[in-house]
Amino acid sequence: MTERTVLISGAGVAGPTLAYWLGRAGFRPTVVERAAGLRSSGSPVDVRGPAARVAERMGVTAKLREASTSAEALIFVDDAGRRTGRIPMRLFGADGDIELPRTDLAAILHDAAHEHAEFVFGDSVTELREDAGGVDVTFERGAPRRFDLVLGADGLHSAVRRLAFGPEQAFVEHMGVYIATLPLTGPPPDPAAIEMYNSPGRAVAVHPSRGHGIAAFMFRGAALPGFDHRDTALHRRLLTETYAGAGWLVPPLLDQVRTADDLYFDSVSRVRMDRWSTGRIALTGDAASCVSLFGDGSSLAMAGAYTLAEELGRTPDDPAAAFLRYETAHRKLVEPKQRAVPTAAALLIPATRGGLAARNFGTRLLPLVSAARRWVPARAA
Repeated sequence: MTERTVLISGAGVAGPTLAYWLGRAGFRPTVVERAAGLRSSGSPVDVRGPAARVAERMGVTAKLREASTSAEALIFVDDAGRRTGRIPMRLFGADGDIELPRTDLAAILHDAAHEHAEFVFGDSVTELREDAGGVDVTFERGAPRRFDLVLGADGLHSAVRRLAFGPEQAFVEHMGVYIATLPLTGPPPDPAAIEMYNSPGRAVAVHPSRGHGIAAFMFRGAALPGFDHRDTALHRRLLTETYAGAGWLVPPLLDQVRTADDLYFDSVSRVRMDRWSTGRIALTGDAASCVSLFGDGSSLAMAGAYTLAEELGRTPDDPAAAFLRYETAHRKLVEPKQRAVPTAAALLIPATRGGLAARNFGTRLLPLVSAARRWVPARAA
């Protein structure tokens, strides 16, 4: 029996995880990535819950911990930099959770998967033609190839989803928020804490990461007609206009925005689909179910990729049944996170001054609530 060939579009988080497990299950994966190499942009993300168990099985937990960030608290500040609220980071997760820069997570997963898969950078899928025996794939640069299966792990703006299911606007819902990130050129102001500045409908945070720091801009805004997530000139203009007159460290951060080579900018969106597969083509990660402002997307991507590979390994001759089992199981993890997006936005980016005051007051109570919970008997909780 020959190895079954699988094309995976996307070398971020879901793609390498999927390639690793499919390679171990006897498939022959090829991962194609539009970018010329592993990307350097993006905020720190979490590996938690089922993703932590996947990482342990892959033998990469020690490397993830070596790359973990140093933030101990989220601190809210006003225009002058005075602290108005504080949330210990331990309240956001559980023991065993790991936060690390997305670029480091992607690199560690790529290194683990490299011996199990072929990686092709600087290319992308442009056409899919499926029949009963496989999928003929046309690429932007490379020669056409045929695969037994095609799996889209290519993010919010998935090419596989567009080619196999339809236009992006049919599945992607703008959640009223935009986000931009860029690495800082100097050290963070507080090496042990995330500092966040708010004005109504706007937020700017500086994360210490691993000593070099990352800035994040988040602001509320309606969907922009014809918005292009690759138009850097537009992104710089939007950030400059939106944050004009803002206090704290915002003016010097905007100076870095104007010259940054690796500015990331996109809409915070939710992907909702009735099904994640059609024939021999399926989606995973953000391509199937983009969800969160809190870094859960990476954990869900790893967990979903593992489940998809596991189910394909169980019935390699019946991918349709494997896709159905994967989707049924993984939706149970995804749907609660999708419902939580508005709550996350309300915490991070209050829309009014009253909302800001209420949020800041609430942060003072959180440590007391957390302490009280530790003294409540489990059966009474």
